[in-house]
Amino acid sequence: MKLLVEGSNLRGAVKIPGSKSHTIRAVAISSLAEGISIIESPLVSSDTLSAVHTYRSLGAEIKLEQDKWIIVGTGGNWQIPENVIDVGNSGTTMCIGLGSASLIKEGTVIMTGDEQVRRRPVGPLIRSLNDLGAKVESSRNNNLPPVIVKGILKGGNTKLEAISSQYLTSLLINTPIVEIDTEIEVVILNERPYVEMTLAWLRENGIKVSYDSDMRYFKVHSGQRYQPVHKSIPGDFSSATFFLCAGALPDNEVVCQGLDINDTQGDKAVLEYLRMMGASVTIEGNDIKVSAQQLKGCDVDMNATPDALPMMAVVGCFASGVTRLLNVPQARLKETDRIKVMCEELSKLGARIKELPDGLEIEESPMHPGEVDGHGDHRVVMALAIAGTMIPGTTIIDGYEAVNVTFPTFLDCLNTIGGKTRVLDK
Repeated sequence: MKLLVEGSNLRGAVKIPGSKSHTIRAVAISSLAEGISIIESPLVSSDTLSAVHTYRSLGAEIKLEQDKWIIVGTGGNWQIPENVIDVGNSGTTMCIGLGSASLIKEGTVIMTGDEQVRRRPVGPLIRSLNDLGAKVESSRNNNLPPVIVKGILKGGNTKLEAISSQYLTSLLINTPIVEIDTEIEVVILNERPYVEMTLAWLRENGIKVSYDSDMRYFKVHSGQRYQPVHKSIPGDFSSATFFLCAGALPDNEVVCQGLDINDTQGDKAVLEYLRMMGASVTIEGNDIKVSAQQLKGCDVDMNATPDALPMMAVVGCFASGVTRLLNVPQARLKETDRIKVMCEELSKLGARIKELPDGLEIEESPMHPGEVDGHGDHRVVMALAIAGTMIPGTTIIDGYEAVNVTFPTFLDCLNTIGGKTRVLDK
């Protein structure tokens, strides 16, 4: 599907859907608990439904009702899946689910995903799971999915290169219920706020984890049990990023509703990035207003927020001087190589942009309309759509349907605040 975007001013309020990261953690932990859990206001998207499918396949009972999900957990006593578990496009579900599948006491679990997930490395996680007693292997012996799991995770000691925080999150969520204490030495740690989110979930559910201030050593105590979850999912700062940044662009003003500034989500750091660049940011309760100012380029360390890179690259095109997005090499390991893809696609629209080994360098650019490719990456598509609203004429974005991964209502939200868009089926 192609999305046609006309130049337009964006003004008004947008209701931000629930957090993908919180929703997937809620599904996993509820399934690992014993008893009935209730998740209110979950994000309903293809990624979160992949998590539902994964844990249903392992034996959890999950009922999807309007604005809440009811989950009967198994305490990690999984059934043998009837078929291969396909996580679709959800790398988070692949990693957390891989750790959960390693708890199976007998039988084999095979996990795969779509073409993008099958290109995302899981080798460091596989090695750590095997260190801790599981039998896990890449079916093609290339450290990529599909992955074959034959349990059983027991605990022990491992060193982990957490080039993706999802590897560490998987170990932290799944090792509390094993029979031996687990000690994890973290050699590399990217995306620390996502680990902090996981630790908050564990604390809320009475799980004891010891760790140092640098998050280089973790000890997870064995034989613990998850309590049922009853939680309302807050709005997603990763999804809000597109509209928060849109508000900072010339002649725009956008209010994002439903966001908890005190939540653990790392992408709320985008607010600070925008302030650094000169935007006006006002927080009133769960509403955040961003209004247009003369933005100025600066250096931004984005190690904690790789999902924000596509949209921040667009912002850089409209900021005076030079903007450099730095220290985020793991952005190359997402649904696409987002560093390369954003450089290629924004260049088609006139951006003066170049790749760095760990990010992007962008100069203020005279943008013009054109046809670009979303590369099947939801965050690339949404960033290019916002860029299109800032360019006189018609910008065409191929692969619009990718937004369903995390933000199915994105286009409705964009049109509500003045976006001029049209979808072509072919």
